[in-house]
Amino acid sequence: AEARRAQNPGGKFIFSVWDRIEANEFAHIVAETAVSIFPDDPPGFLPRTPHGYHDVKMIRDDLGQAGYSRVSVDTRENISSAPSPRDPAVAYCEGAPLRNEIESRDASLLGRVTEKATQAIAEKFGHGPEAGKIRAHIMTAER
Repeated sequence: AEARRAQNPGGKFIFSVWDRIEANEFAHIVAETAVSIFPDDPPGFLPRTPHGYHDVKMIRDDLGQAGYSRVSVDTRENISSAPSPRDPAVAYCEGAPLRNEIESRDASLLGRVTEKATQAIAEKFGHGPEAGKIRAHIMTAER
């Protein structure tokens, strides 16, 4: 609603959101790894935050409630590349807010989560350069 309020008539609000975590392979593997290490209190950052607002119908409804009348969705699939299985594991486990959730449960397990995620990525994609599917929605809402 605030974006619409600040726009000129005829303006467009364009933004992107990641699709569900299962459609984003590296993130999904890392999230599942964290669940396997903390089954009683799994870190939920990845499915909750970057992948938590993916339901196109809900987004359309939210935009409609904000006063937008025309909403279009362009779903894009692509490949995320990494030089090794360790790179996406380190990026997600140690270079994103997931790290805070791991450390708040048991800081001594950060390396274990990273290593186990590295192994899981290698099991799925091999030990060389990696290529995992990613998918996002580009939303365009017209005032």
